[in-house]
Amino acid sequence: MSSTEAVEDPGQIKRALIDASAGAISGSVSRTVTSPLDVIKIRFQVQLEPTSSWSVVRGTCQEHLRFWRGNVPALLMVMPYTSIQFTVLHKLKSFASGSTKTEDHMHLSPYLSFVSGALAGCAATLGSYPFDLLRTILASQGEPKVYPTMRSAFFDIIKSRGIRGLYNGLTPTLVEIVPYAGLQFGTYDMFKRWMMLPAFVCGLGAGTSAKLVCHPLDVVKKRFQIEGLQRHPRYGARVERRAYRNMLDGLKQILMSEGWHGLYKGIVPSTVKAAPAGAVTFVAYEFTSDWLESISW
Repeated sequence: MSSTEAVEDPGQIKRALIDASAGAISGSVSRTVTSPLDVIKIRFQVQLEPTSSWSVVRGTCQEHLRFWRGNVPALLMVMPYTSIQFTVLHKLKSFASGSTKTEDHMHLSPYLSFVSGALAGCAATLGSYPFDLLRTILASQGEPKVYPTMRSAFFDIIKSRGIRGLYNGLTPTLVEIVPYAGLQFGTYDMFKRWMMLPAFVCGLGAGTSAKLVCHPLDVVKKRFQIEGLQRHPRYGARVERRAYRNMLDGLKQILMSEGWHGLYKGIVPSTVKAAPAGAVTFVAYEFTSDWLESISW
């Protein structure tokens, strides 16, 4: 190892720790703030029958604090997710730009910003997916509870489906995350560089545009995640085990039985959630990152 590399290593480790910490904090803040909208969105997405906005919202409101159902596994999912995502993103941008300085990353082309965001999203998804699946199950099960705790859900899935059961819906998730994360980070960089907009506004636009494009894949993912879940009939028909052979079959079946509307169930709460979620994530990340950088290490 050269003397130059030895000098640079502490700085790289510090940068990685800053990205990981700021990512985890920003993700947890964003998830907690938008959790009620996420629960409503999931209830829409997993319902096979035609639904009205009022019926789903009313049913969820009747459960009061159930708006935050599944928020613990959601936080356990989002903290490593955003931690990995921002750490990998910074590494990729540093490699692409030849500089570890954040300000130099703003000069990357939209294509490189898109690719960096997509790869970072894939890495984060692989590292946190089981918690995403548990969050979806707990948020969609309703009352009476099928699983009283995250632990009981985890062990039942392992017992009935094996380790692979914790990764149900991983394929459509990865297919979704490539355009979603790519658009989110690519659009954010574009807004910030070309329009000189504040981080909150850039995050708002980035989260909205990414969600509008990728929502159908999110619906299919949720269906895979809850297949076989024994929930009360008032929450709608059950998604049977192996109802869809694969992602494309899932898209086809939903389209044929529920129409185009079926692919966009929950789009309103999803978009309403994605906008502030994106804004809060980017603002919290930049604020936390700047604060951590100012601390003497």
